[in-house]
Amino acid sequence: MTRIALDPFVRDLDGESAALRAAGPLAEVELPGGVHVYAVTRHAEARALLTDSRVVKDINVWNAWQRGEIPMDWPLIGLANPGRSMLTVDGADHRRLRTLVAQALTVKRVERLREGIEALTNASLEKLAALPAGEPVDLKAEFAYPLPMNVISELMGVDAADHPRLKELFEKFFSTQTPPEEVPQMMADLGTLFTKIVDSKRANPGDDLTSALIAASEDGDHLSDEEIVNTLQLIIAAGHETTISLIVNVVEALATHPEQRKKVLNGEIGWDGVIEETLRWNTPTSHVLIRFATEDIEVGDRVLPKGEGLIVSFGALGRDEEQYGPTAGEFDATRTPNRHIAFGHGPHVCPGAALSRLEAGIALPALYERFPELDLAVPASELRNKPIVTQNDLHELPVELGCPFGHGS
Repeated sequence: MTRIALDPFVRDLDGESAALRAAGPLAEVELPGGVHVYAVTRHAEARALLTDSRVVKDINVWNAWQRGEIPMDWPLIGLANPGRSMLTVDGADHRRLRTLVAQALTVKRVERLREGIEALTNASLEKLAALPAGEPVDLKAEFAYPLPMNVISELMGVDAADHPRLKELFEKFFSTQTPPEEVPQMMADLGTLFTKIVDSKRANPGDDLTSALIAASEDGDHLSDEEIVNTLQLIIAAGHETTISLIVNVVEALATHPEQRKKVLNGEIGWDGVIEETLRWNTPTSHVLIRFATEDIEVGDRVLPKGEGLIVSFGALGRDEEQYGPTAGEFDATRTPNRHIAFGHGPHVCPGAALSRLEAGIALPALYERFPELDLAVPASELRNKPIVTQNDLHELPVELGCPFGHGS
């Protein structure tokens, strides 16, 4: 089996995903830093593995970890070994941790956030409209980033004053280019910041999920301080990164498919279809790290060996022709059915999926209603991904807003 090295600079994600699919349902992969794992690259096989009890999150199962081959300054250590949370445990412990989060993020409860998300969206649009007319705008920095960060921070009870530091630390956390000597301190600083937030909420609880996790731990659910801190970090990280990329990727997709964009703005294609197709075709999460095989597992005509690490390559399986047919590589907002698994599958499906969909479903229609002429300010070929192998994340999204609706000359 030919080993495919994932590019730490993510210069051609589509080409890399195609190479992974061509390698078969199970590809041997080299992560940045020379770490060898396997990647599942096809839809059906990914669904099967995500519900297979022989695939676990316990890093101690990993042969390379047992042999001491994974250094603590590995740039991806925070994703492979982020501490005790629902991301790293299975079975009863996973159900215990996940249930508390899932109860706070049900579709019904998330819907209650609609009014607040609409207000934050309108405030962001007012700021966009106040920018100098005719000049390119980085829509990621000015719109796609602030909205999800404000929403998830309000949900978790995080002070806006912490946003700049969170942004700085998370960029180092996800990047493959963080110098190894900075990794341990970055991890320590994240722990310190989230511990401070938890301590503050313990002293002054509010109507937020962090306070609810603390209360649950005191009422008999037995969450340790480590579990609360790590759960908070996980929700903040996942709760804004995915939605940022989703909003950015939708704008890019519509800009590069003007015929579909026109139909969306005319109401011939619904926004739900646009969002779901973007999740499949240009998924926000390119690879999810990392799970481990407790025994040899057949994956198609390949074998995932016992003790080896597995990543789920969502960027590859989202365009799997065996699942989506010969048009899998095309963006089609009218595609039905569209049973993608961009938010995962089975017991480990992302509990924040409903929130991400709600945010995008509010923000994007409002953005295009306000700026119907919005378009890229540079050719799509000039857009560049950040050096993050797990996230499909652009450095920036330069756009021309055009005349705001109702303000044309």
